Amino acid sequence: MPTPEELQRRIEESIPGAEAVVIDTTGTEDHFRAEVRSPAFAGLTRIQQHKLVYEVFGDEIGGAIHALSLKTETP
Repeated sequence: MPTPEELQRRIEESIPGAEAVVIDTTGTEDHFRAEVRSPAFAGLTRIQQHKLVYEVFGDEIGGAIHALSLKTETP
């Protein structure tokens, strides 16, 4: 099962300039909330921003990562 720290690291390594805070919302390491700030989100719709984050995890969403709630913003 992924940890919040692992998810944070993967987001920050995959999205240019990203700063992420990830928490496990249930204590079961499969439901997470992430707040991600990145200049890479500039000019993108909220849906496009969220898609960039979801692409980091691919097939893990709905599997090992059962739920991922996102808040994205530009600096």
